[in-house]
Amino acid sequence: MNKRDFLKKGSLSAVGVALAPSLVMGKTRPHGRLRTAHIGVGNMGAADLQAISSHKLVDVTALCDVDANNLAAAKKLHPNAKTYSDYRVMLKELANEIDAVIVSTPDHTHAPASMLAMNMNKPVYCQKPLTHYVSEARAMNKLAAEKHLVTQMGIQVHSFYDYKLATLLIQSGIIGKVHTVRAWSPKSWGYDGPKPEGSDPIPETLDWNLWLGTSAKTEYKEGVYHPGNWRKLMDYGCGTLGDMGVHIFDTPYNALALDVPKTIKNECRQPTGFGYPLNNTVTYEFPETPYTTKTLKWVWYDGPGAPAMHEDLILPGAKEASKNNKSKRKKKDVMSLETEATAKGTLPEQGAMFVGEKGRLLLPHFMELPSKIVDGQYVDISAEIAAVEKEHNMGKPIRNYESEGPKHYHQFVDACLGNGETTAPFSYASRLTETILLGVIAGRFPNQTLHWDSSSAKFSEEEANQYLEGSYREF
Repeated sequence: MNKRDFLKKGSLSAVGVALAPSLVMGKTRPHGRLRTAHIGVGNMGAADLQAISSHKLVDVTALCDVDANNLAAAKKLHPNAKTYSDYRVMLKELANEIDAVIVSTPDHTHAPASMLAMNMNKPVYCQKPLTHYVSEARAMNKLAAEKHLVTQMGIQVHSFYDYKLATLLIQSGIIGKVHTVRAWSPKSWGYDGPKPEGSDPIPETLDWNLWLGTSAKTEYKEGVYHPGNWRKLMDYGCGTLGDMGVHIFDTPYNALALDVPKTIKNECRQPTGFGYPLNNTVTYEFPETPYTTKTLKWVWYDGPGAPAMHEDLILPGAKEASKNNKSKRKKKDVMSLETEATAKGTLPEQGAMFVGEKGRLLLPHFMELPSKIVDGQYVDISAEIAAVEKEHNMGKPIRNYESEGPKHYHQFVDACLGNGETTAPFSYASRLTETILLGVIAGRFPNQTLHWDSSSAKFSEEEANQYLEGSYREF
């Protein structure tokens, strides 16, 4: 199917869906509860299901997954929910029995599932990155706006104290106007090898055709695609940039009120057409905003050894910026370990550095206060923090992921029920995702600067435009 046709129609005709009444802000069910349908309930989908269902006004009505094992596990937790393997069938049959849809699938299915739900006038919570293609991000934003739907992208840290604080501090001018951002993650959702040959038997518990969805038909190989390695592969994921990049980009992007970049350059190995590079260094140039200098330079580093050595990243007490390749840490250990690392002059494992006219602001990822650095020394900003907390009625930080994680989800539920608004709606998420995806596309043209025209949604380099969208397979 032509992708433009799918994005316009949402594939409604394929399943004969009757449109349900719209659920927008302030218009909810008489009994004041939200009936949810969940597409993808394994791995991150299981976490999304747990967080959404923890809201006292949610009724989990339907569960959908192409993996029978995932579906059975979710069914045990929600025995009254109806189960499906095909989201199209679920939405058709339950059009008038569900109020909102949660999309927690691999990236290539985000837009097809979300567009179908939104065309049925359903609010959508969709995991990050919002889409697999730039054209999809723009289409989802357009449809959500036209239908005035409640939407939210799954970037939980967007609602965490330390990130809101950093945003407000930057916007208060704590380091003046920002001219550079450097952000990093040593995580590696990349694969430099060839596409595996041959095929393996498809597990009886997996509907491989439905897992592939609109992507091109390919042979199943055990351990290559499902359940966990699809992020590494061009046809299904968006690499480390599309995973950790979305989380770590979010606060600087929001704080600086950025739109999409003017230029993008990715320093990486030559493309293989199958897997993303293990290491990427992506440099963006953004136009001026009220919080930046005339132009803003943004450098992203990922993969083993990230970030690369640079004077912007040297911390007080360190002779040089540490590459800081620690082993994977449990969430409960992140706070203490990264505080200790920063105190010793080594960078936190993941984070972002704002470089401004009056100093630098280091924001570790995650759940740690930002730190200000001027002339190679840390500066006490407790007074500035106290002022921001008081002005914005922030309260004191709670650094417990188990209690804080659901807040972003509950914000979506509350907005669907007419109480407040979401802070990462598709109007915001689509621009952030577009920025991420432009860096992903630049990886197909190593060391070449690409020029992006936001008004036409085209590159000046015509050869790059073919990667803004693709074809949808009938399945």
